[in-house]
Amino acid sequence: MLVVVIIVLIIVVIGLIIYNLRIHKKIQTFKNINQKINNLSVVQDFMSTIGETTSVDEKIKKINDLLIEKYEIKYSTIVVFNGAEYEIVASNVDKRHWDSLKALQDVEMFKDSISTATPKYVTVNNERERLPYQKMEFGRAKSAIFFPLYIDNVYIGYWIIESGTPHDFDNVDTTVLEVIKDNIVSVLKTVVHQKTLEAIVRKDLFSGLYSEEYLYGEARKTIDQYTTSTVCMFRIINLEEINKKYSRELGNQVVTKVSEYVKQNISSEYIFVRYMGPKFVIVFSGVDTEGVADFLNDLKEGIEKTEVTLQDSDGNIIDKNQKVTPKLNFALSTYYKGTGLEEVLRKLEEYIDNAGDKESDITNI
Repeated sequence: MLVVVIIVLIIVVIGLIIYNLRIHKKIQTFKNINQKINNLSVVQDFMSTIGETTSVDEKIKKINDLLIEKYEIKYSTIVVFNGAEYEIVASNVDKRHWDSLKALQDVEMFKDSISTATPKYVTVNNERERLPYQKMEFGRAKSAIFFPLYIDNVYIGYWIIESGTPHDFDNVDTTVLEVIKDNIVSVLKTVVHQKTLEAIVRKDLFSGLYSEEYLYGEARKTIDQYTTSTVCMFRIINLEEINKKYSRELGNQVVTKVSEYVKQNISSEYIFVRYMGPKFVIVFSGVDTEGVADFLNDLKEGIEKTEVTLQDSDGNIIDKNQKVTPKLNFALSTYYKGTGLEEVLRKLEEYIDNAGDKESDITNI
């Protein structure tokens, strides 16, 4: 009888063990599914941030904020090598600690991590200790994970997360953190072209206007506040003739006079750039083509009545025989938010370039 009871108890215990193992497996499966859903949500937030009409720096800062919020990270810092030096592109750490945070590539414990492209986990055992890379800090961070960042096998910087608690990352799921790191790299890779555009924007010497690249970066913030806008391209059609017949100096003064006239007569809310050579672009943000037709007629008429003479830096006329009036040809089209602004400009430029040398109209295409 006792043997039977023992056998029954053994069977019950084995059954409970199997049951608990199944429950544990289901819980782990649920956790994994929940984590994947959370990761997908974060990735979607990343993609939304990339699509926003903000600067690269603002996008990366927002992404860092998302990481801190979604994964409850105490401190998160992203450091990137900009070609000349390491710079912190996003961090929620007090700026007084940034000098040490952007020099971690020189810390011995992280050099191996960088060379092998593997994360490095460091921690202390009690509150009185400090992490080896900390110089002036005692109470801020007690554990950290360092992730080197690579784009196409090229080292570009690192991401470091920190906690104020010793051994806080002992049981963290590093596979999740690796996914986050890969997402950070994807974002940096995606916005690198925008960063390049922002860096090469220059002001033209003679017109005082931004170059074409300005339209695809900073200007998009203003333009994409509206569903539709009117994009106008105009060309000084006799600029090449002026340069050849008179002088390039007189041609430069024509560019200056035309630019000054337009700037004085349009709202500061509109975008005005020197597109290329004799071509200029005005973006009337939030205005339809019918709303700018009369204005452009008046603008064209006013500019073409302006006489330009060759003058010195003090405004004194150098040669009275060098006197010209600009002739302009206009083309305009509608830009819809979220579509390719470069395609609208390409279409306008194609029309302007293929128009006859004597054509001087305002054409809606």
